[in-house]
Amino acid sequence: QVQLVESGGGLVQAGGSLRLSCTASGRTLSNYAMGWFRQAPGKEREFVAAVSRDGDTTAYADSVNARFTVSKANAKNTLYLQMNSLKPEDTAVYSCAATPTGYITRSIYHREPSEYDYWGQGTQVTVSS
Repeated sequence: QVQLVESGGGLVQAGGSLRLSCTASGRTLSNYAMGWFRQAPGKEREFVAAVSRDGDTTAYADSVNARFTVSKANAKNTLYLQMNSLKPEDTAVYSCAATPTGYITRSIYHREPSEYDYWGQGTQVTVSS
């Protein structure tokens, strides 16, 4: 069992930056592929970014590509999401997720929520115009 806790959310003006963190306890993240998802009021949860178990392969939603960067610090048991050039439409609750991954599939990432076994509670990001 792994517990995930997000932090770093808040209120920022359009064009600003935030860095979200997702800290794990109970297991080492070095054995997990991870992702970030977000959900805005009245909308379905959507994929934001993902990173493979070994941290070498990443993927992004088209809406955040070139603005957001996902990274995984296994030594710190932490996942990050650096968000730059924020827009009002980025406003949402951001959640991190993890799924155990074997060595053979260490370079695989996942885009679908159903592929993840563990979820954090989420952190609110609000971007004002």
